[in-house]
Amino acid sequence: MIDERRLTTEEKALKVNLTKDIYGCFAEIGAGQEVAANFFKAGGSSGTIAYTHSAYDMKVSDSLYGETSRYVCEERLLTMLDTEYTNLKKSLPAKYKESRFFAFSNTVESLNYHKTNQGQGWVGMRFQLSLEEEPNDVILHVKMHDTSHKAQQEALGILGVNLIHASYFHNTNLESFLESLMHRLPRERMEIDMLRLSGPDFKEIDNRILALNLVKRGITDATMFDLTGNVLQPATALYKKNILLSRGRFRPVTKVHIDMLERGKEQFLLEEGVTEENVRVIVELTLKDLTADGKISDKDFVDRAELLGRLGYTVMISNYLKHYKMIDYLSSIARGNRLGAIVGIYNLQTIFDERYYENLPGGILEAFGRGFGRKIKMYVYPANNVETGELYHLGNLEIQPKLRGLLQYMMDNGKLAAIENYDEKLLHILSDDVLSKIKAGTSMWEDDVPREVVEAIKQYELFGYMRRETVKVLR
Repeated sequence: MIDERRLTTEEKALKVNLTKDIYGCFAEIGAGQEVAANFFKAGGSSGTIAYTHSAYDMKVSDSLYGETSRYVCEERLLTMLDTEYTNLKKSLPAKYKESRFFAFSNTVESLNYHKTNQGQGWVGMRFQLSLEEEPNDVILHVKMHDTSHKAQQEALGILGVNLIHASYFHNTNLESFLESLMHRLPRERMEIDMLRLSGPDFKEIDNRILALNLVKRGITDATMFDLTGNVLQPATALYKKNILLSRGRFRPVTKVHIDMLERGKEQFLLEEGVTEENVRVIVELTLKDLTADGKISDKDFVDRAELLGRLGYTVMISNYLKHYKMIDYLSSIARGNRLGAIVGIYNLQTIFDERYYENLPGGILEAFGRGFGRKIKMYVYPANNVETGELYHLGNLEIQPKLRGLLQYMMDNGKLAAIENYDEKLLHILSDDVLSKIKAGTSMWEDDVPREVVEAIKQYELFGYMRRETVKVLR
């Protein structure tokens, strides 16, 4: 048995080359020119590689795949895969009957001469696992962190070999696939912030779990998916959008969560330049809030994502425990557009707690500088005071006296605003109480959550809910 963890990139390429029925083509445009070269250098490539394309000039790319205004994007990658896989089948019909075909493509922007950009790109593969069967797709987006053009190209070459090797030899186990994919590529060199598997051999794969594992393994700090469960690349999905963020556990999502989101959005739409068409509401779950008994439950995560998707929300999963880090990350995506954040009053109290910023040289002032950019505004939702039962809101926020000047500054400069027109009748609802009622088998929780959520919890027996017939079987 060969220890896969010790294989070099050359040895992986050679293993693919020596597998007689693996046969395909390479198409690399932009800066990603290194993958096919690794297979040629490994030896034995004549039985594996039908042909390669290496189009650096945009006019050459247009002649092969059609004109476009954006070359480094998922749409371009998919066009490349469609074109090359179709050409391979048409050109070699006899070979198709005896080989498992693949088409590997990438479109990449590496570090420029002045080092003013973020190296990034799209990488994908269309491949068969069985003869004459429909192919599968692996699509991913990478961010490259090496500080030289040469090092980024080398990293791409390693990634491409890893992807082809993992697709053929580690396709039955998610953990093994991800480990093989990132082999010899530490996070400081490369980050994958979007990964999607599809096709007949991956029907059982839930790409939301794949997204969760990217964050859980530290391969990236944040990724996201839409209401249908399709995994999205954050910078692409939020391109030229005004972003409204809400962080929470949503276990389960309740009527008070919906009120927060809807009232917060109403006020965000009043900001200059923000319209219904250009706003994107993001509901974020952090790894910390997915932890139960010291472990992250994939099922619990999918349950919550399913409920949020049913309500029409885009879900983000991140490893940003501190609020300012999440805002800092989204600010780099939003750039000149507006960014809003909906927070509960108790979360705001935590944000104003200096103890959370002891790791920063500039303390709370550095965190606020990073967390409240020029076009960022936080919308604060009230709650019932857990001790007195009275309304707790932005106007009576309990913070240290020495920080009141900072609070006033944030309010005077439009960085903080109280959410208005909230439904006071909903403020008693707490997710933990709802969860306890569900597990206790009572029906008292149903008035506290949206109708769609009630139906989903009952239908799929989420969060410990059990139908009567299930209880009878257990007894």
